[in-house]
Amino acid sequence: MASNEKYTILYGRLSQEDTQKTNKTDDSNSIQNQKLLLEKYAAEKGFTNTLFLYDDGYSGTNFNRPGWQQVMELMENGQVETLIVKDMSRLGREYLQVGQYTELIFPSYGVRFIAVNDGVDSLYESTNDFTPFRNLMNDNLE
Repeated sequence: MASNEKYTILYGRLSQEDTQKTNKTDDSNSIQNQKLLLEKYAAEKGFTNTLFLYDDGYSGTNFNRPGWQQVMELMENGQVETLIVKDMSRLGREYLQVGQYTELIFPSYGVRFIAVNDGVDSLYESTNDFTPFRNLMNDNLE
């Protein structure tokens, strides 16, 4: 990392349950697909110094995941400017914990949060109006 340049973290997650829910030919949630989507989004929107971190085979019902722990360590060290995920369910599926991250933890570290497919961007308050409802729906899916 350059002297004071912070990371734009691109985070992906795939659980065993996700692979069982999808068609064998449907890799829309695959780690590789998430990475490509996030890299394309970051490039198109001008985000630099990206770092892709992911958890493959981990449930979204808790945050005890190795890739996520790396994200948090970087955040705690003040090295993250923006966190981008494919959608809210990739961040997590436990309503209260996801809300705690998006409403309290990310802002406390000054981290901008974006969920690409859900149109959520913490920089623009109006995009966050339905976020709690999405989180509640995701909580019931896994």
